[in-house]
Amino acid sequence: MKPKVILATMFLSGSSQLLAAPAPVSEVGASSSMSSTALETRLQTLERMVANRNVQFLQLQQQLESLQDEVSQLRGVTEEQGYQLEKVLQRQRELYQEIETRVSSYSAPTQVADTTSDVSSGTMSNNLSENDAYDRAVQLIMQDKRYDDAIPEFKAFLTNYPDSVYVPNAHYWLGQLLTIKNDSKGALTHFESLVNGFPDSNKRSDAMLKLANTYLKEGETVLAKKILNDLVAQYPDSTPAKLAVEKLASLN
Repeated sequence: MKPKVILATMFLSGSSQLLAAPAPVSEVGASSSMSSTALETRLQTLERMVANRNVQFLQLQQQLESLQDEVSQLRGVTEEQGYQLEKVLQRQRELYQEIETRVSSYSAPTQVADTTSDVSSGTMSNNLSENDAYDRAVQLIMQDKRYDDAIPEFKAFLTNYPDSVYVPNAHYWLGQLLTIKNDSKGALTHFESLVNGFPDSNKRSDAMLKLANTYLKEGETVLAKKILNDLVAQYPDSTPAKLAVEKLASLN
């Protein structure tokens, strides 16, 4: 082969290799472009997630603020109701003290009650008609001084509201009113109902004293002594218990 032909062949072979060399650069560029697109897509996904989290956080914050407002409102309502309840209870305490003073003035000295414990603190009915019926019966004694008319009112109350929180007090006032009318048997019935049926009533100790005195009136001395002794044992520091001790001393 001639030298010129050999050189030409080598030149052409080298040129084809040089022309083929740039191919990998194109592949790297394409790969880099694909990686950049995936990264950008991922960043967009993360941005959307963060945006959604921010929206959820704002919603939760708004709900929390709304709940805080509701709690504040409820607290205000509760405080107002507590204030109103205390006013009602105070009114009832004053009312019962006055009633006890007036009713007891018609009774014998041994019938005097402890007027400091007429109302159970915090005890009140949620039934408005029940409250009205009881208040109406009480007002017949307190305001109108219509003692005879108060008796059927209290009896009707016991019939209509047998589960009322005021039942023990209704029995107590009926016992008092019937004592004034010299109806000892009727008074015994109501004092016994209170003493035997309502062990937690704050009128029980006073009712026990009145029950014992009524039994003495009926000539039931043994039974009266038992009740007086029970009164002293169960309520040693009460005013009715002190009166019971005096009564027992006079009977021995």
